[in-house]
Amino acid sequence: MGYCLREMMSSNSGQNEISKSNKPAEVELPPHQLSHSTTSQPDSRVIHPPASSSARTPVQPSVPPGVLAVYNACSSIYKTQPNPLQVTAVRKYWLDGPDPLDYISMYENAGNESRHIPPHWHYVSLGLSDLHGDGRVHERSAADEASGYGFELTFRLKREPGETAPPTWPAVLMQALARYVFQSDNILQSGDHVSWHSPLDQTESRIQHMLMAEDAQLYPTQSPFGFVNFIQIVGVCTEELKAAQHWNGPGVLELLRNISSAGGPWLITDMRRGETIFDLDSSFQERLEQGIEQEGSNLSGVSGFIYWEEAQPNEDETRNTELCAQQNNSVSPQLSATDTEKIKSMLQKGLRSGHHQPNQLNSRTGCDQSSESARKDSLDSNYTADQPIELVRTKSLDSLHLKFNSETGALLPLALRGRLKHGRHFTFKNSLNESAVTLVSPSVDGAIVDNEHKYAIHGTWLQVLLQEDFIQQLTQELDFLSEQNQVKEPEVFCWPEHKLSISILPESLINSLN
Repeated sequence: MGYCLREMMSSNSGQNEISKSNKPAEVELPPHQLSHSTTSQPDSRVIHPPASSSARTPVQPSVPPGVLAVYNACSSIYKTQPNPLQVTAVRKYWLDGPDPLDYISMYENAGNESRHIPPHWHYVSLGLSDLHGDGRVHERSAADEASGYGFELTFRLKREPGETAPPTWPAVLMQALARYVFQSDNILQSGDHVSWHSPLDQTESRIQHMLMAEDAQLYPTQSPFGFVNFIQIVGVCTEELKAAQHWNGPGVLELLRNISSAGGPWLITDMRRGETIFDLDSSFQERLEQGIEQEGSNLSGVSGFIYWEEAQPNEDETRNTELCAQQNNSVSPQLSATDTEKIKSMLQKGLRSGHHQPNQLNSRTGCDQSSESARKDSLDSNYTADQPIELVRTKSLDSLHLKFNSETGALLPLALRGRLKHGRHFTFKNSLNESAVTLVSPSVDGAIVDNEHKYAIHGTWLQVLLQEDFIQQLTQELDFLSEQNQVKEPEVFCWPEHKLSISILPESLINSLN
């Protein structure tokens, strides 16, 4: 098979040191607002095939079956590239190495000139699915279940004129995303988006965030250890990320497909692209506004910096700010494991591209459910008698003061316009201490809030009921928060008739409160 696969064959003799836990590991980075956690190069190197290798070498039986399944899927497209360049982890993850992906293959794709698809590099990961089937990394699964996490990452990067070898920086990006998946157990799916806040290639590029899509050529495949999907990373500008947040990822992906220079049919990332899809086609802005108004947003939650307390909303701005500063020594409670699972499930499910019934706050998972599986139990109805009593204790608040940093507060207009106005809910999960705040519209079933108790705490999960007329008022008054450069910290908003206040504070102050 050539040097690359011989390297793979020698890697399957290590001890089974790493196993995926049944329970997700808690990390600070959310799937839809992932922060750039590292700029260092992975512990890996580029493996070059022998110069004389021009024909396929017979596959040897010691090749890990999961590797062979992904390789065969790629070989159906790249018949003349049996031994692509690869970035391989020198010290494998199951030998306590830092990088979860054993390999990242890099193929040369000629594109399709008649369809305006430019030549590009095609990157394919190996490691998120189960490569070995012996429990060293992933739990064993049946053939009709997901292999490992059930997917591998891909990336298509436009090939620059005169470029003879693929850049390796996408391998750094893919390893970082894979580390997040392994740490959080959150599965990336088509329609998801990732807030990166940094040029993907560490240059001055406007491409600083990512959407996830189904790969244009690699279709779901079957390995001996389960099925494997191929999820393609698509680089986007900040304006396009915001569009995906306020509307939905699949809608923005479709707009990108319609413009060849912005991605085209195969969603190829061009790091030199300087114009957004809204610059390239002015009609797209109208399409976006129509989509938000008619469909709302399919994003049901984000992680961010938030703090809340029971406080009188009619205090003046100075007093509110002073109250924030006085909380430096307070200790915030932690979510129970059960409630943490609910919030994590809500955040994950809200990113998925499927069409969900919008008005069900599910009692088991806390997420949107399809009409086939919607249940109308109360939040407490699935707790059993042998669970600690504090898990089901609910307390109502007479008044409420919500505090956000500017980046988290910038998503309030999205929550109001894209979710609550459409009869849905939206959750802010605290990145610092695992508490969470869910904004609830009147049509959401299964909530612990009602017309008489609009603010209620379940453990450290706060729910806030907003009536339709108040949602409309908040949408108008807080719309400017989406433009962070217009926000002057601290900003304090009070609605005494609703016993509610909202403050936008410096992130350092929010950190000290938590």
